[in-house]
Amino acid sequence: MLYTLCKVSEIPERGAKLVEFFGRGAHVYQVNGKPVAVANVCLHIGGTLECKDDTFVCQWHGAACAMEDGHRLVAPAPANSKLMFLPTHVDGDDFNYVWGE
Repeated sequence: MLYTLCKVSEIPERGAKLVEFFGRGAHVYQVNGKPVAVANVCLHIGGTLECKDDTFVCQWHGAACAMEDGHRLVAPAPANSKLMFLPTHVDGDDFNYVWGE
């Protein structure tokens, strides 16, 4: 199953674009020129994330995670936790979530 998150051409070089993902949100952005997507969910208790200076910061309690690899930088998110990266595939200008392939 493929689900188009956005066009590759819409993904910013810096920062992130928030897209709809099955009634929830996902951040799409670039790491070393490659598009990636993470679920818009804090690892602490599920708050939404805001992109700030190469980190994702929970708007509820300030937990922070690195955009590059998703690892936790600042509590209260659990130590050694990482954001959930979505399996994706680029097809032309379509940036797709991929499930079951």
